[in-house]
Amino acid sequence: MKIALIAVGCGLILLTALSLIRSGKWWIRCADFPRLQIAIALAIIGAAFLLHYDTASLVDAGFGFALLVSLAFQSYRIWPYTPLAPYQTHNSSADGQVSADTIRILISNVLMENRRDGDFIARVREADPDIILAVETNAWWDERLRILDDDYPHSIKHPQENHYGMHLFSQLELVSGEVRFLMEDDVPSVRATVKLRSGKKITFLGIHPRPPQVDQDTHARDAEILVVGREIASGTTPTIVAGDLNDVAWSDTTQLFQRTSGMLDPRRGRGMYASFHANYPLLRWPLDHVFHDDSFTLVQLRLLRSIGSDHFPVFIKLHHQPGADALQEEPEAERGDAEQAQEQIEQGRQESA
Repeated sequence: MKIALIAVGCGLILLTALSLIRSGKWWIRCADFPRLQIAIALAIIGAAFLLHYDTASLVDAGFGFALLVSLAFQSYRIWPYTPLAPYQTHNSSADGQVSADTIRILISNVLMENRRDGDFIARVREADPDIILAVETNAWWDERLRILDDDYPHSIKHPQENHYGMHLFSQLELVSGEVRFLMEDDVPSVRATVKLRSGKKITFLGIHPRPPQVDQDTHARDAEILVVGREIASGTTPTIVAGDLNDVAWSDTTQLFQRTSGMLDPRRGRGMYASFHANYPLLRWPLDHVFHDDSFTLVQLRLLRSIGSDHFPVFIKLHHQPGADALQEEPEAERGDAEQAQEQIEQGRQESA
């Protein structure tokens, strides 16, 4: 029993150590995702190991110390996404009411092979968002989603058969909109200028980069996220970024994106809102994200019921609130962040060439 505990514990310690390596290799970056699961497993192994602990053994002491350090590190990384941490996005003074300066957004990876379009349409009707961003849409989904055209007269549609199609629907006027290919010529993103009911214009960016997988490292994914961050930093319009980033909130890339762009994460201090994998409760982490600048405050954030996809839809209501930037502290770039971001962008471009 003791040998089994040490063997499993060493595997967990190794996964923790791998996540410290700055690399885009898929088999290293995959260690970013299950931090909560690893932390829970470390705690269980540590508690069981105490029953077999030999105070005279240096091996036991070293193993116990490594378990403790690994658990502390994993807990440190996920702690901001628990209700114990302070909010990064403040609650809105709109008090849940719809106003001319609120915007309701639903994002959903519908899963290209999923055929429960009726469930997706039902979630849309229930949530009544102003903007819908659906990803993994192909020709079949394009046909099924036409039912939304009457209620959402403004749209950007780019179906694809490679799991990277994208549809944007809006009740609000799109002053401008375009499909872009930021890093790979078969992975689209959207950029739109949206006019709120108050007349204010905001920028909405929807992205869905490739995930790490066998024979697919994360250089292109990381570069796309960071290119968007750099673009936001050079802009002046209130901005929202949303989509399935195929990255977790606590990864080095997402943290670097926040510091270089100044974007806020409304999950911090509220919970993980683990949107993937919808079918496996013990293997869930937050892959679907909404970030915003410090001119927005939060009215509501929640996961919606399953639509048959491997992702839960995410619904958020944000309030563009004058003076919010004085209340909320945006992430600040650290020394070397610009250089690191540029290096990762160049790596992504080389990989995608």
